[in-house]
Amino acid sequence: MRAVGPATFIVSATAVGIAVSRAKKHMDEKEAPLLGVTAAFVFAAQMLNFPVAGGTSGHFLGALLAGVLLGPFNGCLVLTLVLIIQALVFADGGITALGSNIFLMGVVGGIGATYFFYGLKCLFPKTKRGFIAAVVVASWVSVACASVACALLLALSGTVLTVTQDMFFAAQTCSCIIVLYKGRIERDGHIEQVFSDDKLLEKCNLDFKRNYSVLEKLRG
Repeated sequence: MRAVGPATFIVSATAVGIAVSRAKKHMDEKEAPLLGVTAAFVFAAQMLNFPVAGGTSGHFLGALLAGVLLGPFNGCLVLTLVLIIQALVFADGGITALGSNIFLMGVVGGIGATYFFYGLKCLFPKTKRGFIAAVVVASWVSVACASVACALLLALSGTVLTVTQDMFFAAQTCSCIIVLYKGRIERDGHIEQVFSDDKLLEKCNLDFKRNYSVLEKLRG
């Protein structure tokens, strides 16, 4: 992944370090339970996936929600806790991508979007409708900016995403593969490991004979 992974890890570690330092100085006994409850809600909400065009799926971000309730840096702490638990306990997101995930969701989608929300509050009317409008706009900006940043990181890392139903093409061009079935991710990993998973292939209605030829080609 070139230098993208280490770079985002450094940025994320710096942001989290600042967040921890600020929390020690400014967080009181009343805010600590709110942080825990917010982290639990964001964690649960992110477990719900919904299909998106192209066979991919999306999930609730929650970065701006945490930022509005707790402040930008405490919100970043919430996303960091959620992502660490997902990576270590549920193998969701991955440990090697943890720095990038925290950067995208906690720093860009959390800290950046929360400060953008503060700016909108100053521009919008000081009413309930103005507050809701600022939240809605900032929420969209949070997700959009995190998505754009993710695309830029993938481009900088040299990663090329290919969507195909041709197993031979995947065998010739890809080193890792993600199998999607009915809008959900069924398996991801090295292509030879995935193609040798008989139960997965049967479940996803993939051709065993074609798969055997592909596997032999990989091994050869």
